[in-house]
Amino acid sequence: MKKVFVMLAALWLLCCLATAEGKGAAPTQLQIGVKYRPEDCTVRTKPGDKVSIHYTGTLFSDGTEFDTSLKRGKPLDFILGSGQVIKGWDQGLLNMCVGEKRKLKIPSDLAYGARGAPPVIPANAALVFETELMAINGNDDTSHDEL
Repeated sequence: MKKVFVMLAALWLLCCLATAEGKGAAPTQLQIGVKYRPEDCTVRTKPGDKVSIHYTGTLFSDGTEFDTSLKRGKPLDFILGSGQVIKGWDQGLLNMCVGEKRKLKIPSDLAYGARGAPPVIPANAALVFETELMAINGNDDTSHDEL
């Protein structure tokens, strides 16, 4: 009977660990996953570029979607590296080419930190963004000649 109890306890512990590992802990560093990069990637983003990004943002904790440019049908335009967006974006969207898709897992200190963005983003929330670069400096054609 004692062996059965020990085996059941061990099995339960393994199940708990597998479940926790499958979801994973909130990121403590920016994680950049390149989902797609066009073969012709000669022009890449750098600080100071005006970029146009389509995105969908979700909470890391439970996957709740809190914002998306796709429903509006218009990408977000901003100057990369200027502090117009969260730090995780200013860092995670560098060296991207038009048409590239990335998944960013952003720790809370590179997102909204302890203040959050009530009511949709709680304090200290890690975020996940699916992003696609639509244009750099208003140009969505990466095949132009460099001068």
